[in-house]
Amino acid sequence: MGYLSTAVIGSDALESSADVAHRTGISGYRRLTERLNKFPQGAPPSDTLFRILSLLLSEHEAALMAQLPLRPFTTETAARCWGVSPAAARTILDRFADRALLVDSELEGRRLYVFPPPMAGFFEFSMMRVRDDVDQATLASLLHHYINVEDEFVTTLFGSGETQIGRALVHEPALDGLLSGNGDRRHRRADGDGFVRDVSALGDGSAADTQLADTIADSATVLDHELAGEIIRSARYRGVSTCFCRHKMHHLGQACDAPLEICMSFDFVGDSLIRHGHAREVGVSEALELLEQAQEAYLLQFAENVRRSPKFMCHCCSCCCEALVAARRFGFLHPIHTTGFMPVEGPGECRACGRCVDVCPIDAIEVVAAPVAGSGCGDAEQASPEGGCRGGEESGAVEQTGGAARVRIDPDRCLGCGICVRACPYGVIELERSDERVLTPLNTTQRLVVQSIEAGTLPYFVFQQQNELGHRALAAVLGVIVKLPPFKQALASRQMKSRYLERLCDRSGWDY
Repeated sequence: MGYLSTAVIGSDALESSADVAHRTGISGYRRLTERLNKFPQGAPPSDTLFRILSLLLSEHEAALMAQLPLRPFTTETAARCWGVSPAAARTILDRFADRALLVDSELEGRRLYVFPPPMAGFFEFSMMRVRDDVDQATLASLLHHYINVEDEFVTTLFGSGETQIGRALVHEPALDGLLSGNGDRRHRRADGDGFVRDVSALGDGSAADTQLADTIADSATVLDHELAGEIIRSARYRGVSTCFCRHKMHHLGQACDAPLEICMSFDFVGDSLIRHGHAREVGVSEALELLEQAQEAYLLQFAENVRRSPKFMCHCCSCCCEALVAARRFGFLHPIHTTGFMPVEGPGECRACGRCVDVCPIDAIEVVAAPVAGSGCGDAEQASPEGGCRGGEESGAVEQTGGAARVRIDPDRCLGCGICVRACPYGVIELERSDERVLTPLNTTQRLVVQSIEAGTLPYFVFQQQNELGHRALAAVLGVIVKLPPFKQALASRQMKSRYLERLCDRSGWDY
């Protein structure tokens, strides 16, 4: 096979792909957009998206990127896609990785590359450091318009299925009352088989299997993947970068004063961003200090929706964070997976200070007048002409009346983060285990498979690496599911969260 030489990769190799686009009448940016929409979470085409892409890469480069696989791939795979030598492909791939358009890492002596989706992916990476190779002010404006003004991207991102990209983490300081009441912090970690192992102090320091499924953990059990601190401790690589959301809003003149250098990436992604200068490597102690700062600022910890090796953890404010803004605008889509906890009224006496209202990241709490004995309503102004009660008053109004108050939490909106528990100085709110089962995919592979089923993009994800036995087995099972009616596909997606798929995905290299 004849290869293009390394000397021409900057022009001829790129021009070759552009020529293909020209002959087919499809621009490189449009081809790349089609490629992006094979992800479970796509990027609807628009002039704004094309302008964003044009700031990040040339049309020649977009045509090259459009040919890359969805799953992790090697230099040799890219060389075959592009018709160039492996050496030439490696040069091109490294250029893309230097700009965080790709992420790369070593696995068993091989360098693997991954083309990340727009979110969480190269949209964020483009603003996670100050750069002089990109007009970040213009980019910020375009990203804001595409994400926050053009609703189609957000509704596609969060409305393609019930399995979301990220999940809320429980605010660890809020767990003290739940786990330390008897002085014994019961703490467990989920093993790869879906069970949890009790690692509480047992006198001799040994660990005992409890065969308790992580989705039905009892109220005194917290699993490692539910805790931000444990995610940090277990990561192989830890990178800290500029917060994409607040950096974007800074360029728009609307940023808040929450910490900026605090966005965390881990493992495969963290390694790549660190090596290519988009993140600063930190140790466990510094990362935990940053976590403490975020918790002191009442920021929500938002991590990849997997139990093992999550690749990112954001520390989100309610004003700038894209996920939280989406949760308030499109709450019916449930864009953030909840924790396994729920705040409930405690024994304390509410004094209508409103602190819980102020810190709630998605406006799920209000302070209302306490019911008057025997009436079922708070006060005369709350009673409706038809009987029953009207909605509650704001905290300030209750405080001004001098009447008794109580908190009211909307369970359909609440993320179960527990930030309100820590903010309340009077012990009015406590955290309990939720009755609702929270199903968290094992790893990124399982999450993407389930999301692909829900979004109808499964064939693009599965059928590209038929030389691997695991891929062939998965393709045989899921190839049938693609042909099912939508209702049966929804049922099948739940079955794909079973241990069968977990065990199939529980193999080396699938935690990318």
